[in-house]
Amino acid sequence: MSPKFNARFSAALTCTLALALPLAGCKAKSGPDDATLNATVQAQLNADSSLTGQSVQASTQGAVVSLSGTVLNEAQRTIAARDAAGVAGIKQVNISSLSILPPQPASQTANAPLPPPLPVPAAPVKEKVISQPAPGPRYTPPPPAPHQPAPIERHDQYPTEAYNPPPPVPQPPPPPSRPAFREVTLPAGAVLNVRVTQTLDSATTQQGDTFTGVVSADVLADGAVAIPAGSPIAGQVDAVHEAAHFKGSSLLTVSLSSVTRRGQAIPLATEPYSIQGKGRGSNTAERTGGGAAVGAILGGIFGGGKGAAIGAGAGAGVGAGSSAITRGQQVQIPSESIVRFRTTAPITVRVRADDNNANPRQ
Repeated sequence: MSPKFNARFSAALTCTLALALPLAGCKAKSGPDDATLNATVQAQLNADSSLTGQSVQASTQGAVVSLSGTVLNEAQRTIAARDAAGVAGIKQVNISSLSILPPQPASQTANAPLPPPLPVPAAPVKEKVISQPAPGPRYTPPPPAPHQPAPIERHDQYPTEAYNPPPPVPQPPPPPSRPAFREVTLPAGAVLNVRVTQTLDSATTQQGDTFTGVVSADVLADGAVAIPAGSPIAGQVDAVHEAAHFKGSSLLTVSLSSVTRRGQAIPLATEPYSIQGKGRGSNTAERTGGGAAVGAILGGIFGGGKGAAIGAGAGAGVGAGSSAITRGQQVQIPSESIVRFRTTAPITVRVRADDNNANPRQ
């Protein structure tokens, strides 16, 4: 560079400084308003080649610049803040509204021109950043400990060797359930085999006399025992004729009047049983009453004991003995003879519901 050019440059610089100093003094005294400051900041941003193609807007109020818009990266965001802070009169720069665009796909950024190299800033821009303390680790309470039951202290009131519990009190057995009963009917015409327990003789018996006996065999009705064997019976003498001397014949007629069952006397109505002897010279007595005559003879034979002996004599030897008697033959029903009676009216009795001829004595 020639000395002549240096002299001219020095003179121009001197004049420039001479003119700039008074203006700077005036500026320091009064200062530009917000509109002037905002226009200067916006011009500075638009003139910066590093921000070419970016939409950065400035808004100034009270010498505080707020930048808004978008930039490509954090470096452009720092350049914009630096440009705004370099304007004289700016007190503070706020870039919270200046956002960074998300990165574009590789296909779009491959052909994009590279931004020019960033110049080294003259002075760092100080931002008022309100720092917040980092959140500490969140407290997690420990899991509760498993519940452990308190130990049980056992104190024996009575030593095992000395304490003997009382024996259990035996409970009385439950009362037996009462059996259910049902009624059965013994129809008319039923046969009762009766063992006569006393001797009936036409020579000594009077009309209206009573006699006794027992039922020799069970009497069944509706599948149950209506009258069990051994039941006491009562009878009466309906008619009696003593054999006359050299004429007439003897007659003995009896019937049943009641049977006792479980201590209860039950009235009976039966066909009469009759036995009749013949007059003098006859060796055989006639018995009437249908099948009853056979029943009396056979019953005495099969009855056993005293009845067998008397029955045999009554059935075979009565007529033979009468020939020695001048009077007509007397007739009798020996003791222990079995006589068959037939009922003429139905009889209703109560029996156990479970009685199916399994236990006839009940």
